[in-house]
Amino acid sequence: MKKLRIETRSVHSGAAGRHSAPVAPPIQLSTTFRRGADGELESPWIYSRSGNPNRAALEAALSDLEGGGECVAFASGLAAIHSVLLALSPGDLVLAPGDAYHGTMHMLRDFLHRWGVATRFTDYLDPADLDAALGRKPALALLETPSNPMLRVTDIRTVAGRCRAAGALTAVDNTWMTPVLQRPLELGADLVIHAATKYFGGHSDVTGGLVAGRAGLPLMDRLRGIQTETGPVPSPFDAWLLGRGLKTLPLRMRAQSEGALRLARFLEAHPRVVQVFYPGLPTDPGHEVQTRQGDGYGAMLSFRAAGGEAGARRVIAGVRLLTRATSLGGVETLLEHRAMVEGPDTPTPRDLIRVSVGLEHPDDLIADLDQALSGSSA
Repeated sequence: MKKLRIETRSVHSGAAGRHSAPVAPPIQLSTTFRRGADGELESPWIYSRSGNPNRAALEAALSDLEGGGECVAFASGLAAIHSVLLALSPGDLVLAPGDAYHGTMHMLRDFLHRWGVATRFTDYLDPADLDAALGRKPALALLETPSNPMLRVTDIRTVAGRCRAAGALTAVDNTWMTPVLQRPLELGADLVIHAATKYFGGHSDVTGGLVAGRAGLPLMDRLRGIQTETGPVPSPFDAWLLGRGLKTLPLRMRAQSEGALRLARFLEAHPRVVQVFYPGLPTDPGHEVQTRQGDGYGAMLSFRAAGGEAGARRVIAGVRLLTRATSLGGVETLLEHRAMVEGPDTPTPRDLIRVSVGLEHPDDLIADLDQALSGSSA
């Protein structure tokens, strides 16, 4: 049979190996598993920290969707990133973007050096800066594309190729795009990281993280060891919820991305908007690269409101339908004043509003933002 399309694989991946005949796989909550009279295990499972049927099904599904050799599941996206960094050795150097999720930035700036691992913040869009960074012989280059919250787009194939030539692994945080819209392993990356809390769960009710690696990558054995020995694992119920979310991921991802494009076009033309950050717009600096390396532009966008920080806060206060909340990827549209969330030292512009577009009708979202923007000029 020819390779199935992603919608079909999202429904069926990770469903093999059931011991009964349910259409929906059951939740298996047991923390330990029985041995026979001879002391031998009666199943592949020993103890829930080292393995659980629901977690194994989730890992198999993401490995299939990302085209990886293996996947390791964690309790959160930050636990996944933390574990990748823990798999490095003292003296190693990590390259990281200057524009990325503030939790990742905080970990790199304030914690990583305590383990004897250094960080060099690098502009992957600047060939000279990347040359200088690679000249220091890094062990790992961490990418986030599109970036959070400025949606800068990195050419994964180009950067991964240059890192490989320099002896460095490349890890891509693919949370915002998911394998529906972007598959970094196919573009030459070695690792793909997800905050599964977002689009995989899809309903703002479960936390999780995932790392997929290309076939034969030794680092994956170290990650599996870290998962087992330090214990940052998702519960069986969380793994089950994430597996359920995968089944509708392609439909949600494409519908939310279509809504985001319509919203971005509206905002780009609005007189009370200074700038829109969304790679689906032909005017966006990352449009050409994202068009080439992905199957869409995602459901996240940011924009700068007229009137500075005060204007942005008035817009956020003025919405009636959109939900004021942190996080992203759920069925409801969320917006937030990102600089306030990230703290006083953030480089994020004080007039920037980040939007996670949900599954509401785009016309209703546009009408709500239009009245909020119009009210912000009062």
